[in-house]
Amino acid sequence: MNTAPFLVSFAKYSSIGIVLYISEKERKRDKRIRVSQPLTRGPSAFIPEKEVAQANTVDERTNFLVEEYSTSGRLDNITQVMSLHTQYLESFLRSQFYMLRMDGPLPLPHRHYIAIMAAARHQCSYLINMHVDEFLKTGGIAEWLNGLEYVPQRLKNLNEINKLLAHRPWLITKEHIQKLVKTGENNWSLPELVHAVVLLAHYHALASFVFGSGINPERDPEISNGFRLISVNNFCVCDLANDNNIENASLTGGNFGIVDSLSELEALMERMKRLQEEREDEEASQEEMTTRFEKEKKESLFVVSGDTLHSFPHSDFEDDMIITSDVSRYIEDPGFGYEDFARRGEEHLPTFRAQDYTWENHGFSLVNRLYSDIGHLLDEKFRMVYNLTYNTMATHEDVDTTMLRRALFNYVHCMFGIRYDDYDYGEVNQLLERSLKVYIKTVTCYPERTTKRMYDSYWRQFKHSEKVHVNLLLMEARMQAELLYALRAITRHLT
Repeated sequence: MNTAPFLVSFAKYSSIGIVLYISEKERKRDKRIRVSQPLTRGPSAFIPEKEVAQANTVDERTNFLVEEYSTSGRLDNITQVMSLHTQYLESFLRSQFYMLRMDGPLPLPHRHYIAIMAAARHQCSYLINMHVDEFLKTGGIAEWLNGLEYVPQRLKNLNEINKLLAHRPWLITKEHIQKLVKTGENNWSLPELVHAVVLLAHYHALASFVFGSGINPERDPEISNGFRLISVNNFCVCDLANDNNIENASLTGGNFGIVDSLSELEALMERMKRLQEEREDEEASQEEMTTRFEKEKKESLFVVSGDTLHSFPHSDFEDDMIITSDVSRYIEDPGFGYEDFARRGEEHLPTFRAQDYTWENHGFSLVNRLYSDIGHLLDEKFRMVYNLTYNTMATHEDVDTTMLRRALFNYVHCMFGIRYDDYDYGEVNQLLERSLKVYIKTVTCYPERTTKRMYDSYWRQFKHSEKVHVNLLLMEARMQAELLYALRAITRHLT
C-alpha cells in the first residue's frame, strides 16, 4: 500500500489557524516550518480562558460525561466550551457517541471518514484532524487519507449529497436518493444512507459551532500512526484583510457602533415587551404572516454577500503560510457553496412549509425506523437547546427569553427556505439587529469566514455563555434544516 502522498504534508488555513499533518521524518527535513502555539490561550479564541475554566472546575458532571461519552477520551476544546451548558452537553455527547461508536448500519472507520468529508466542505481543520486520528484508531485504511480517489466508490458516491446538504439542501430530491440506493454493487441500503445523512448534517452543523465559537486547535499535538498534528502560526486570516472583510462591508450604516451596549440591551428588552403586548392585543392575519415571511426572506439576501469577501492582501505573514496541500482531497467541486434560497432575478423554489413535513410528525419517525433510537437522541437534543433557559438576559433576571430563542431558530430556517405558518416573521426584524444577523448568516452558511470581530460586534453586554447558547441554537437549527430536506426526499423516494 502506498501511503507516500499522505506523508507529504497536509495543510489548510481557516479563521482559526493553519494546520499541517506531517510525518516525523518530513518534519526534520523541512526546515521552513515554524511551529507556534495559538495566539490565544484556552479552548476558544473568542472567550477568555478563565470563563471556560471556571465552568469546568465547578461542574464535576462534565468530567463524568467525558468519561462516559467522549470518543476521544479527553476533554477537548469543543466539550470545554459546550460545558458552559452542561444540560445540553449531555444530550450532545450522548447522540454523537451513538452515531460514532454504538451499533449502527455503518462500520466505525466509515463513520469517521464521512465526518472528514463533511468537515472538509467548510475547511474545518479542527474536525478533520480529530477524525483523521479517530479513523486510524478504529482501523481505517491510511491510504484513504490520500484523498477521495483512494476510497471505495460507494463512499465517493456520497459527494453529491454531502455538497448539497452542506450548502443548498433545498436542491435534494428523491432522484438523489434513488441514485444512491440503486447503483448495483455500490448501492447504499436505506439504513446506511440515513446513518450517513445524520453524520453529514451533524458535522456540517458542528463546523458552524467550531468557527462560531472560535474553537482553538488542541494545544498538545499527538502522534498517531506516525503522523503528527502541528499548528502553524494561528493567525485569523480574515482579520488580515485590512478592513475589506465581510463584517465591515455589512455592518456599515444604521446605528451600529453608536448605541452603547447597555442601551442596546435595554432597547432589546423594550422591543420584547412591546411585541408581547402586541401579540396579546391583536393577531396578524395569515396573509400578513405570509407577507412578513417573504419580506424577511428577501431581506436576508442583503445580509452579508459572498462578494464582500476580498482576497487576502500580501502581508508579513505570507512566508509562514506554507500550504503544500489542502482539504480539497476530501471533496469534489470545492467551488460549490451557499447561495441564497431566494436569489434575486431567478424563479425561486417553492418554500418548504414546515407544517407539510415536520420533524415531530414525519422526520423523527422515519429516521428512528431506519436507524434505531437515533431519532430519540436527536429529538432530545433539539428540544434541549430550544427550551434551554436560565431566565436571564445579561444583567437582567426573571426574563422569559422564549421569543428571542424562537427568532434565532426560525431565522436560520428562513434562510434555508423553511417557513412556519404560525410564526410572525416581523419579530425577527424587531429582535435581531443587523450585526447579529450578519453573524448568524455567516456562522450558518459560510462558517469558515467567521471572525472575532463579528462575534464581538453583537450583544456586547451579554455573557459569553449566552453567546455560546446562540451558537448551540444556530448549530441545531442548521442540522434540523438539513435533515428535514434529506428525510423529505427519502420519504418521497419511499412513496
